[in-house]
Amino acid sequence: MRTIRQAFAVPFRYSVRFTHDVFAEGNPALASVLRAAGARQARVLVVVDGGLAEATPGLVRRVERYFRAHRDRLALVRKPLVVPGGENAKNGWASVREIMVAAGAEHLDRQSYVVAAGGGSVLDMAGFAASLVHRGLRLVRLPSTVLAQNDAGIGVKNGMNDGGAKNFAGTFAPPFAVINDFDLLKTLPQREWVGGLAEAFKVAIIKDRAFFVWLCRRADALRQRDQAAMERVIHKTAALHLRHIATSGDPFEAGSARPLDFGHWAAHRLELMSNFTFGHGHAVAVGIALDSTYAMLKRLITPVERDAIIQGLSACGLPVWSPLLERAGAHGAPDVLAGLEQFREHLGGRLCITLPAPLGSKTEVHRVSQPLMERAIGLLRPLGGAMVGQAGVEPATPRLGI
Repeated sequence: MRTIRQAFAVPFRYSVRFTHDVFAEGNPALASVLRAAGARQARVLVVVDGGLAEATPGLVRRVERYFRAHRDRLALVRKPLVVPGGENAKNGWASVREIMVAAGAEHLDRQSYVVAAGGGSVLDMAGFAASLVHRGLRLVRLPSTVLAQNDAGIGVKNGMNDGGAKNFAGTFAPPFAVINDFDLLKTLPQREWVGGLAEAFKVAIIKDRAFFVWLCRRADALRQRDQAAMERVIHKTAALHLRHIATSGDPFEAGSARPLDFGHWAAHRLELMSNFTFGHGHAVAVGIALDSTYAMLKRLITPVERDAIIQGLSACGLPVWSPLLERAGAHGAPDVLAGLEQFREHLGGRLCITLPAPLGSKTEVHRVSQPLMERAIGLLRPLGGAMVGQAGVEPATPRLGI
């Protein structure tokens, strides 16, 4: 028998821009991105997160005015489509199908654009829908949360929750462009403001020790909504994420290693256990605390490094404990440990967990000791009484002995 071996490479390029007040009529950021494809008028479907629209009165009208001001090159095909936001909105096909139906009704083609403004869940759904219509419409993301601007909104993945699993259905489809408008962060509730910092800690702990120290030293300012400090965090975290995607050799995650999912096996399980009432950033913070404690027990990091991680997360206003960690599963073991098997399946059959070793760098492990992980949960339990947000409890200032 004869064999023809096929191989080709397709380069992907997209820009991540940083700006303020993206829908100001004189701001060229969005118009210049949409004009980059050619001379014809760009046809655009705009999808807006319902939570963002509610928090920003008049946003839909501002979008319409922006497109009227640039009508020589831009065509808004219909009134902006407002869809539900939040993790629960990712459960099932309803919003994904609504976006696809709108794209079909307006006869969008592969030279047309979907501009999605909102949090990570809406960006995931809109990106998934756009990747399916005609095998791919051009997606421009306008992330509106800290977590979306520094992580979820700048990468190459899209998805929705189904089959009882987070991101069970999805695609790898890089965006056409990303525009981070820092002004969109000003209306965030405190929970969402600090939630995105978990992704900054995640990447700093395994990739950039100096950035981790900076986060700890600026924790009080970040918790108190220092806009300039947060903008610096977003830019640095986005750069680290983008560098990994570009240089890891595995941007579409064909292998089993997932460094950028440090702390996420537990986080995804905790989100499911809470029926998605536990926000992603807060769940990731608990997952980081758990995996860092396990890494300490494995002598991959020192107790001083582990304590610095716990104190840094807490000082920013993030939790390091959840009562869900103690909830028993079907066989008496903590139910959160079922997340290891779900994560193994998501990875393609081989478990691969990223752990700090030492702080600022990483190692990959393929086996997790259940007794040792249960011990790590036990070591976190005393911190439950000092969880940020409980009455009369103020987060401790990090003591950096590293």
